[in-house]
Amino acid sequence: MSTTPDVVITGLGATTPLGGDVPSTWRAALAGESGARTMDNDWAATYEIPVSFAAQLRVRPEDVLSRPEMKRMDPSAQYAIIATREAWADAGTPDVDPERLGAVVSSGIGGIWTTLDAWDTLREKGARRVLPMTVPMLMPNSPAAYVELELGARAGAHALVSACASGAEAIGYGVEMIRSGRADVVVAGGTEAAIHPMPLAAFAASRTLSTRNDDPAGASRPYDADRDGFVLGEGAGIVVLESAQHAAARGARVYARIAGVGLSSDGYHITSPEPGGRGQISAMRAALSDAHVSASDIVHVNAHATSTVVGDLIEARGVREVLGADADRVALSATKSMTGHLLGGAGALETIFTVLALHDRLAPPTINVSQPDPELVLDLVRDTPRALPDGQIAAVNNSFGFGGHNVALVVASV
Repeated sequence: MSTTPDVVITGLGATTPLGGDVPSTWRAALAGESGARTMDNDWAATYEIPVSFAAQLRVRPEDVLSRPEMKRMDPSAQYAIIATREAWADAGTPDVDPERLGAVVSSGIGGIWTTLDAWDTLREKGARRVLPMTVPMLMPNSPAAYVELELGARAGAHALVSACASGAEAIGYGVEMIRSGRADVVVAGGTEAAIHPMPLAAFAASRTLSTRNDDPAGASRPYDADRDGFVLGEGAGIVVLESAQHAAARGARVYARIAGVGLSSDGYHITSPEPGGRGQISAMRAALSDAHVSASDIVHVNAHATSTVVGDLIEARGVREVLGADADRVALSATKSMTGHLLGGAGALETIFTVLALHDRLAPPTINVSQPDPELVLDLVRDTPRALPDGQIAAVNNSFGFGGHNVALVVASV
């Protein structure tokens, strides 16, 4: 009788507002640093955008990639390639049959810079000046395609688009590729490069962005009573997923195991979460069931927690509903307080944070919470990291997106 293979994580890669790689990003997160800062441009004044700050990459891609690479890739693909190269090297550059290697890299918005730049070129200079690589650069599967080409992956290349849940859903899909026998190794994650005047103006118009222009570093404040919206971020997070058998055969270092994947949809509203958290609760319960763990096994939750007035508490109540009395001893972290919201890259980066929390036995802090919302029903890790217990432990990473997309991943120690 065949058994479903365990799926482990053997490599991590990222480029974020906190650092140009995983070690620098993780150090900054544990130190409680903010990646949000005033942008060095005149967008706010020129376009009358009410927000003048964002969480931009700490290390710019032009400092890492060659000029030809920069010219043929949208920033979303650039970020994904940077993170992929780190993750692949971190995994020890696995020797894997290309037919057994897959890629799943998602973006919530896709090549927005390429799209809008090409429109400006067409409008101002005419059709002949539009670059021939425009379509391969703007298509939302471009990051996945470039990762597939980078590694020569032939088991399948996929780009699931589910708004802010995209990165986490990509990892979940990668897990399923290995479980189903399609692949032995899958490079998976999310990327986003949407810090551009138009998305900023659109998010501001929807009243979802914080407008604390005088305090960018303190603007993202999940669960604080005075929160007023999220901070737009950018970056990528990539993990190398591998069947436990394949990893053991090559003597790979294993960080943790992706034990459970839970998916659901709200069927409620294009932007607002269902008020009772029904879909979020369903995804979390499905992930726990898939992982064959109970609420008592969960010691840490990395919350989606974007710092919106309504969304934060819906999720918190949902976590309480799923974990019950065990929620009282669970360390809750809201790392968007430091990174800002990476949209399609958020779930992947936060999976990396969850993996490292278990690996290092440290839950990262939530910053900027000077006055916790009185309706918060969970134990929030504030300002400094918190030690996690020894032994076999598990954690949940939540990612939710516009359209009612809900993804929960259970990460287990090894």
